[in-house]
This record gives sequence, structure tokens and C-alpha cells, in this order.
Amino acid sequence: MNGGIHISDTEQDITTIDSKYVQQHLANERTFLAWVRTGIAMVGIGFLAAGFGFSSTAYDRMAHIAAIIIGITSLFSGILIILCSASAYHRKRNQINSQTFQASTKLIRFLTLMLLVIGLALAVLLYVLLFPAWQV
Repeated sequence: MNGGIHISDTEQDITTIDSKYVQQHLANERTFLAWVRTGIAMVGIGFLAAGFGFSSTAYDRMAHIAAIIIGITSLFSGILIILCSASAYHRKRNQINSQTFQASTKLIRFLTLMLLVIGLALAVLLYVLLFPAWQV
């Protein structure tokens, strides 16, 4: 008896495949959530950059174009990061359970490339906003 409730021996001995690798599954979930936060941040950067595009005047044509490109690229990159991280989470979950885990670098490479492109585009946008006389 356990607190007035009888638990049979068979119920106590049940272990699932997931429960064998609890720490690995929890680490996989933390990694997934970190990628989701990264995707949400990318979407936020997209909205912030697009806001610059809407507040620019006709004189700031270059800033407007840069802001729109950054906004769209960031938005789609953020959504793609979230989708890819969900796929990676499920793939890693199955690999952990079957003890065939292999680290993948595709998502890391994609994120690095997108952040580099968006960072350079933000630098162009900042330059255009700080030195508007450049665009005669």
C-alpha cells in the first residue's frame, strides 16, 4: 500500500523508451525552445526593420528598400527556423530512442548565413539613415 492506493508490481516496473533517456530528451526540448526563441527574435527584427520602411520619406528610397528587404528576409527566416527546429526536434527524439543520434549542422549553417545577410543589410540601412546626403 502506498498512501492507501495499491500499486501493482507490474505498474511499478513499466519503463518507456523515453524514460530511459530522460536527460537527453529534456536537453533536446531545451534546444528546441531556444531555436523557437531565436525564430521569434528574427520575426521581431523583421517587424522592426519594416517599421523603418514605413516611416521613411520619398527621399529615403534606399532606406525604404533596405528596410523592406530586411523585414521580409527576417520574417521568412524566423518562420523557417521555427519549422526546421520542430523537424529537428522530432528527428533527434527518434534518434535518441533508437540510439542512432548524429549531430546535424544544417540549421546552424542556415542561421549563420541568414544572420550574416540580415546584419549586413541592417548595416546598409543604418548607413543610409545616418548619412542621407549619400543618396542624391
